[in-house]
Amino acid sequence: MKRLVVLGGGESGVGTAILGKQKGYDVFISDKGKVKEKYKKVLEHFGIDWEDENHTEAKILNADVVMKSPGIPDKVPLVVKLKKIGIPVISEIEFASKYTDATIIGITGSNGKTTTTMLTNHIIKNEGLSVGMAGNIGDSYAKMVAENNFDYYVLEISSFQLDGIMDFKPHIAIITNISPDHLDRYEYKYENYIASKFRIAENQTEDDFLIYDADDKDLVDWLNKHPVKAKLLPFSLREEVVEGAYSLNKNITITTNNETLKMTTDTLALEGKHNLKNTMAASTAAKLIGIRKETIRQSVTNFQGAEHRLEKVLKIHHVEYINDSKATNVNATYYALDSMKTPTVWIVGGVDKGNDYMSLMPFVREKVKAIICLGKDNTKIKEAFGNAVDLLVETYAMDEAIKVAYKIAERGDTVLLSPACASFDLFDNYEDRGNQFKMAVKNL
Repeated sequence: MKRLVVLGGGESGVGTAILGKQKGYDVFISDKGKVKEKYKKVLEHFGIDWEDENHTEAKILNADVVMKSPGIPDKVPLVVKLKKIGIPVISEIEFASKYTDATIIGITGSNGKTTTTMLTNHIIKNEGLSVGMAGNIGDSYAKMVAENNFDYYVLEISSFQLDGIMDFKPHIAIITNISPDHLDRYEYKYENYIASKFRIAENQTEDDFLIYDADDKDLVDWLNKHPVKAKLLPFSLREEVVEGAYSLNKNITITTNNETLKMTTDTLALEGKHNLKNTMAASTAAKLIGIRKETIRQSVTNFQGAEHRLEKVLKIHHVEYINDSKATNVNATYYALDSMKTPTVWIVGGVDKGNDYMSLMPFVREKVKAIICLGKDNTKIKEAFGNAVDLLVETYAMDEAIKVAYKIAERGDTVLLSPACASFDLFDNYEDRGNQFKMAVKNL
């Protein structure tokens, strides 16, 4: 009996353990932290051996294969040791994909991947096909493979998950865009991070497809230097493309397999240029698997966006409050500020991941009337924008930030939470930050 050791007892770890058990592995879960009660119950139910607050090396180094949760860096001594003695250390998507014949659409990128994943899933569902959505979003992919028999999977895949693949290959891959993020995990080298994203295409063949943003210079440069085997389908807001998608003058044109779909941008559910790109990417993928034009047109007009992504919360005294807590890097906030149509009170800050705020300066000068810092250390934000706005206030709790925003904002303004930083200094995660924002606004 082969031994599967799972490092990390969260959603992906427990899902992998369930699938491993089902496929006849001797399974052991080890978590350095605490395993949540709900997961302990599941493990007990399936009779899976586990430990938490410790890694017992004797029970780990005898594995045939190790599945590592994406949150554990490759530099951790235990992982280094495993690799040194030749034990494969893989990610959940690598493990689970071996046990399904479904058509896989894999979506990665620095920003927009959640929205694109949800929209692609929405279109396929509307066509009445059997589809599962997993990966970096919602339920564990491995658990889905264990419990369902879907014909299609739409997977949101992070660079950390791609770092742990060997044979994984989606039939359709989407790279929404690339901007510097998580560089602390990639030796602060941008090219290492780009290479990691492109692993989504490394096992693809001539029969597979790569959909990508042709307006993204870093993406295009990388592709020119490192050609892939898959058929390339670019999307663009700047120029017409022969195959792929482009949008000019309020129209979208998508061409695949010599067939063209045209749509107007007037009725799209999602606002902003970045969402136009997400819509083109999702629609191109849907078209490749033969979804009817009418279904695609309908789906892009009735889609509800992702929570914590430019989410309209409330209008109070003619002031719009928008929750964009999922903007954990500068690039995401760039899109948010770009889509603002009114004077903006911008709430920003948190754990800085080596951010360069200069790309935001034109928007700040043009649209932002006040900045509210929300973080333990706001030095970099103050240095970047202190002279660009009339008012900059430091706050250390969400309630306080919202009260200040309420005082500053006038009729017709927008209050935007788009932090451009991680949330771990004051919040559990970006969802907690977004939920606290919504709560504080509702309590005004």
